[in-house]
Amino acid sequence: MATDFKDPFDSIVDAPFDSALSERYLVYALSTITARSLPDVRDGLKPVHRRLLWAMRLLKLDPAQGYKKCARVVGDVIGKYHPHGDQSVYDAMVRLAQSFAMRYPLVDGQGNFGNIDGDNAAAYRYTEARLTQVAMDLMDGLDEDAVSYRPTYNGEDHEPELFPGLFPNLLANGASGIAVGMATSIPPHNAAELLNAAIMLVDRPDADDAMILEHVTGPDFPTGGLVVDPAAVMRESYATGRGGFRVRARWTIEREKGGGWQVIVSEIPYGVQKGKLIEQIADLINAKRLPILADVRDESDTEVRIVLEPRSRTVDQQVMMDGLFRLTDLETRVSLNLNVLDKDRTPRVMSLREALSSWVEHQFVVLRRRTEHRLAKIADRIELLEGYLVAYLNLDRVIAIIRTEDEPKKVMIAEFALTDRQAEAILNMRLRSLRRLEEFEIRGERDKLDKERADLAALLESPKKQQNRMKRDLGKIRDRYGSETELGKRRTTIEEAAPTRDIPLEAMIEREPITVILSQRGWIRAMRGHNDLASPEALKFKEGDGPAFAFHAQTTDKLLLAAENGRFYTLASDKLPGGRGFGEPVRAMIDLDGSVGIVALLPATKQTRLMVAATDGRGFVVNAADVVAETRKGKTVVTPRPGETLKLVRPIAATHDYVAVIGDNRKMLVFPLAELVEMTRGQGLQMQRYRDGGLADAITFAFSDGLSWPMGGGTGRIRTEPDLGPWRAARGAAGRMPPTGFPRDNHFG
Repeated sequence: MATDFKDPFDSIVDAPFDSALSERYLVYALSTITARSLPDVRDGLKPVHRRLLWAMRLLKLDPAQGYKKCARVVGDVIGKYHPHGDQSVYDAMVRLAQSFAMRYPLVDGQGNFGNIDGDNAAAYRYTEARLTQVAMDLMDGLDEDAVSYRPTYNGEDHEPELFPGLFPNLLANGASGIAVGMATSIPPHNAAELLNAAIMLVDRPDADDAMILEHVTGPDFPTGGLVVDPAAVMRESYATGRGGFRVRARWTIEREKGGGWQVIVSEIPYGVQKGKLIEQIADLINAKRLPILADVRDESDTEVRIVLEPRSRTVDQQVMMDGLFRLTDLETRVSLNLNVLDKDRTPRVMSLREALSSWVEHQFVVLRRRTEHRLAKIADRIELLEGYLVAYLNLDRVIAIIRTEDEPKKVMIAEFALTDRQAEAILNMRLRSLRRLEEFEIRGERDKLDKERADLAALLESPKKQQNRMKRDLGKIRDRYGSETELGKRRTTIEEAAPTRDIPLEAMIEREPITVILSQRGWIRAMRGHNDLASPEALKFKEGDGPAFAFHAQTTDKLLLAAENGRFYTLASDKLPGGRGFGEPVRAMIDLDGSVGIVALLPATKQTRLMVAATDGRGFVVNAADVVAETRKGKTVVTPRPGETLKLVRPIAATHDYVAVIGDNRKMLVFPLAELVEMTRGQGLQMQRYRDGGLADAITFAFSDGLSWPMGGGTGRIRTEPDLGPWRAARGAAGRMPPTGFPRDNHFG
């Protein structure tokens, strides 16, 4: 017995691998782009969302009805419209119900639908749902042929290609998705602002981006927060359809008894999970990356309340928050990529104006289709009413025909010139309808329909009337979502703020008073508190050692150490060894040779100016900020001539205007501070001329206060010379002998 055998190799097509692969991949990519990931500009929905809402509508889950199990909805969706995984469909449904994810939720959920902490929703067998009024507004017009329908995937049913309602869902609820080779990210906006802009576009379809932004002030996130971008940046983002927005948490200061305070975060940025945010802040505290922050607590219930405690009440509030904005998700960037499918199902990036204009254009199409549908319904009804009137006017004859004729429909059609529908309607009339009053009601209804038909026909013929009707309809929906309503009022504040500042060293260190002590042999320590520098306990040293420098400072201060070779080194006060014991060698903290002496140790502030001078009497003025070194090697500031060394470093008070110099030859000179050059590195200018010896000491002072110095003998008394005329001369002079009583060691104290 012969059998037909078909060789499978006969169906193999010989084709280049690259072209076959590219064709198939292109089909897959287009399917992903148009049927899964990108929303339609006209209703802002992806197919899965549209099918979910459509299935719920067919289940009559409108806001006035009861809830039904989500499992029932998911089953209908995947069985009739969307043949994909049940979990992906349920996840999409959960998102539509989350008030922290959707600015205007489309699903009203009952049960556990997840929370802002990042917890997942309960399984769909436990949760129930129904539609919200927003979803009903979005689907309004589906029964009036406002949009086209297409067969479902198995051809057994039909589904709408898009939704016709007057709610601007694309921009109001936003969208996000990743397709093949492209993505979309649209933040949510305020519906009332969008509708105001749409009303303006009805009259001014040629309006530019600036006119749109007069109504749409910026994103409006369901979780609130603050958008802190400059207006120019936001304008650029909306004009191009690409960009982003800096979103910060909303925070306030809560004062406590005793002068303390804490920060209360009441709104967090959109898309941030509160649980992960608190973990992020806690990790920051544990790692001591922001030491001025002591603790974080979550005191949230139905409202967000995150408590941030500073290390002490002296912490700068703005500095602490700037640090948190830089290091945590208390400030995030929400991207804008307005990539959507246009009316031709073509993906492209639109500006805000183009997206709104496309939506308004779609609404005019919907208006005309609904009008044409209503006109067809009116024509059908008028046709029946005219048939009823014929029956009433010829009632006896109609009854006789029905009683005597075998085929009354054909006889009535022939005798009264009726249509088939009219004759069928007459035959189906009930006996109780044969009242005379019914005739008047029919005539009244027909007259009313005639008037409505004339109005609708005029509406179709007049673009101006269509504009007026559109503005009226948009105004009604705008009132439903106006700023005075609970759902419609703006939640996100548009408030320009400067970018977060770099966290200064002071912000990373708890500010505490210390007493810094450096011994003659170079041992340094920092005692807690501002101790009495004259107390024996404070100035306790090793045998054979003694005090060199001792002063009060703060743990946030940077200390400047000047060496004889003219190099300046920087020490961090908080890194100094504690006050117990004798401290540690300062030379172990910096690269300073043991043979080079230490000239000065003092706190550095950015506003301080310093007078530096070498043993040969050359010196200059330098800003303290310019001598701060970033490495252990220090920074060269003074470059003494061969055989000379750095002699002194003196801070200059803001009121000082003169310099007093005295040499080893015991001659003193006074000259204006302005005559001393200001520079960042070098030898400087000759302050005093010497025939023998060199510089003994120099200070700056206020000329009007006179020159003061301590008297000897440990009395603690101060002597002041008010008349300095004899010693006043130009810089570089030799000077003359100091006033009577000046210390014999040739130092100003």
